[in-house]
Amino acid sequence: MPRSVSGVEMRKRQAAHIEAPPQAPGQPRPNTCCLCWCGCCKCLWNEDRIERSERQTCTKMDSIEAEDEQCPSLEELLSWARSFEMMLRSLEGREIFREFLRSEYSEDNLLFWLACEELKKETNPTVVDEKQDYMARIIYEDYVSILSPKEVSLDSRVREGINQSLAEPSNLIYEEAQLQIYTLMHRDSFPRFLNSSVYRDLLANRRRTCLDP
Repeated sequence: MPRSVSGVEMRKRQAAHIEAPPQAPGQPRPNTCCLCWCGCCKCLWNEDRIERSERQTCTKMDSIEAEDEQCPSLEELLSWARSFEMMLRSLEGREIFREFLRSEYSEDNLLFWLACEELKKETNPTVVDEKQDYMARIIYEDYVSILSPKEVSLDSRVREGINQSLAEPSNLIYEEAQLQIYTLMHRDSFPRFLNSSVYRDLLANRRRTCLDP
């Protein structure tokens, strides 16, 4: 019979995981996200880090279409065409846009932007230094390091600034890089999204639903 793990042993293991020094960029690390030390959470941007090995049979897009209460209203869909920012503020908007970006092999741009948003939210003074450093390094390894398969496109000046700030990162370390990626998605990906079958079919379906008696 397997030996049970006591509460004391469990706390020791968790403490050892938290106190472990960050690994060098490009090196394997535990499958944890920036918001959960135990690795049990599935936040939006971290989800991509496990889905390649544990691909679910039902995608997020499927779940949005399967449940009517999760499907955006016609008014909301039309508002996305007027404002990229409004679409990003919508959970459904981000999910549908992510599905489109995945079809273009550029969803890492959105995941990087979301990761930067989470980093900027961390303001708790009791954990900000340790957790902020951890989050900043995870983002670097996933999206900035030239060794990462998910590296986003940043100019050399911005990349060098990040490298210089990584020793003592703040929650705004990626602010300029995040703006570059936001601008890239807004000017390049977003117009194609609005003309894509992903958006147009969803819009047509909602219009038909509104006309049904």
